[in-house]
Formats: sequence, C-alpha cells, structure tokens
Amino acid sequence: MSELVVGQPAPKFELPTDSNGTFSLAQQLGKNVVIFFYPKDDTSGCTIENVDFTALVSKFEAANTVLIGISADSIKRHENFRKKHDLEVILGSDPDKKVIEQFGVWVEKKMYGKTHFGIERATFLVDEHGNLAKIWRKVKAKGHAQAVLDEIISRQA
Repeated sequence: MSELVVGQPAPKFELPTDSNGTFSLAQQLGKNVVIFFYPKDDTSGCTIENVDFTALVSKFEAANTVLIGISADSIKRHENFRKKHDLEVILGSDPDKKVIEQFGVWVEKKMYGKTHFGIERATFLVDEHGNLAKIWRKVKAKGHAQAVLDEIISRQA
C-alpha cells in the first residue's frame, strides 16, 4: 500500500465501536475527524492519550471535530477501558487490522533488541471534505491531544 499523503482523500472505513454501534468516516463529511491509532487499551501511553483527548472533547466539539481512537482491541476491552477511565472519545475496534493497515500504522517495531509488528501511535486529521489535512507519526502521548487541538484551531483562524 502506498504512503498516505496530506491533501489526498482519507481511506474510507467503517468500524464497530464500543458504545456507538458503528463509526463510518463517510458519514462525517462536514466535520473534522481526528483518527488516533494506539497500540493497546489500558497501557500507560494509550491511557494518557485517551484521557487527554477526553479532557478536551468539548473543545474539539466546539471546533466541529469528532474524535475516534482505534486499536485492535475487542469491543469488550474497549467498554472496560472506557468505564475504568471515564473516556468520552469514540473507540473503534479493528481486530482484523484492516483499517490499521489502510492507514499504514501496522509497522515493524523493535523493543529490547527484538523485532515484532505492532500498531504505531499515529494521528490523522481529516478535514470536513474527507481529505487528509495533517499526519502525526510516532506520536508521544503526553501533550499530543493539545497539539492536535491547537492545529485545528489554527486552521480555523
């Protein structure tokens, strides 16, 4: 699959979610969409990222922006993760990794000298026309949600 590029249409997808039934990117036209991929529910970095996005949900909504976090975790794990941390972001479940692969975030990783495949922490901003407006790769969880919000607000100024 070719590398995603800012300006091109975002890959269309539909995923089951933990509490909202299904999320369809095609149904979000007219809104900005922040799609953030993260490795695993209830791990430290992933919890920080989801809690930080949740803390800013009302500001994202005020900026006409929908948030969806995607991992390969099951709906049940997402529901437990949401309850444990009072999350307000949509959590998309992609156990088959179809969307994860569409966005090119299923990558080779190295940890303690061993190589394995996993989900790269990455965020994609999709504009109201369905095009990729900004891509963040190899994201550090702390402070990332605010940086994404700042980017959206600067685009609206």
